[in-house]
Amino acid sequence: MSRLVVVSNRVAVPGESRAGGLAVGLQAALQERGGVWFGWSGRSVQGESGDMHEQSESNIRYITMDLSKKDLDSYYNGFSNRTLWPLLHFRLDLIDYDRSKREGYWRVNALFADKLAPLLREDDTVWIHDYHLIPLAALLRERGIGCRIGFFLHVPVPSADLIQALPDHRALFSTLYSYDLLGFQTRRDVDRFQSYARLFGGGRLIDANWIQASDGRRVRTSAFPIGIDTAHIARQARTATSNKPVRALRQSLENRKLAIGVDRLDYSKGLPERFHGFEHYLRRYPQQKGSMTYLQIAPVSRGSVNEYRKLRMELEQLAGHINGGHAEADWTPLRYVNQNYAHSTLTGFYREAAVGLVTPLRDGMNLVAKEYVASQNPDDPGVLVLSLLAGAADELKQALLVNPHDLDGVADAIATAANMPRAERIERWRAMFEHLSVHDINRWRRDYLQALEGLH
Repeated sequence: MSRLVVVSNRVAVPGESRAGGLAVGLQAALQERGGVWFGWSGRSVQGESGDMHEQSESNIRYITMDLSKKDLDSYYNGFSNRTLWPLLHFRLDLIDYDRSKREGYWRVNALFADKLAPLLREDDTVWIHDYHLIPLAALLRERGIGCRIGFFLHVPVPSADLIQALPDHRALFSTLYSYDLLGFQTRRDVDRFQSYARLFGGGRLIDANWIQASDGRRVRTSAFPIGIDTAHIARQARTATSNKPVRALRQSLENRKLAIGVDRLDYSKGLPERFHGFEHYLRRYPQQKGSMTYLQIAPVSRGSVNEYRKLRMELEQLAGHINGGHAEADWTPLRYVNQNYAHSTLTGFYREAAVGLVTPLRDGMNLVAKEYVASQNPDDPGVLVLSLLAGAADELKQALLVNPHDLDGVADAIATAANMPRAERIERWRAMFEHLSVHDINRWRRDYLQALEGLH
């Protein structure tokens, strides 16, 4: 079995919190076969980029690289998060077209390639993750690296005409042909990338899974929907019912039902629309007034970016408006919280919630939806209200699927979820839980690596 080299923007180094399912899955893959995890250290330094750090634990080497403040601003805060993130989430109106940021993105990817290439062996399997590192395989090939290299995109792929709105789009996206395997979250994402390759990207479709570049190189494209550590989350949620914060939440509800949303504070998550949808529920179903409390947890992310500051202010105003119009002396309909909670506490909160609200405007997968299902009490499960525009909707078909822009539809789904008979709730939950138990995080990484290593 060849050595595995994982490359991602951030690295889950020993001693750091590894709550995220992706970190758990990649860690397991590396432990199984030994290898290297390479990426940015998380530090921004005053001088030049490129200082390296190494830690080892059992058979894994963790190698990280510092970035200068200037490189971090252009590569990460700039092109990755202010250009590619909105583009890949279908938001042309939010794209920053600053060319210097694009140059910084290429400069840092080239630096990654310079530092990584000498560490690689001819028989390594290299697995590169996400939109921060799109051109990395092409840059490694230029440096003489011939081993197998795969890429996995965790976010959605927009339609071809949106991608072509990015200046020099072909220079960037045609570098994906340097990989051996391109993994996407859903078949829709595969189809949209293939359409782009055919229409604007200089590629030719050979069949449903293969693209040929103009130089004759072939790349396989397939869907690998990412899973969660289902069994672990189910155990964690069971145990969390006695946690102090979970007990306090339960007592504060005073036997009212709980609806919960947990999202990073990001415009792709559809939080203003969700708040409006909940307000429509309060208006459309006055007979249910006072019977449900909606808790929205939204930790602040990218707080220095103007769009995120504006979103936070908008949500604070909306929460005040909704509570001002509907609260009573002994009941506040909407609780809006910006703080972080331990992952174990969140799974306990999910288990308490009769309704899980996961209504992004666009999402590659959305693991909160899966974690909500995994956390439920099998004897009395809650109901998931899920956006059609999240990748998870392809798998969790027993959820109440909604268009997040259709506020009345969201309101109706909340009311349906709140009043669904227990037998129907159990039937829906069981089908979703069984799917998540089979298609978990370990199945995802095994399927991906088998596909990559099965290529000639």
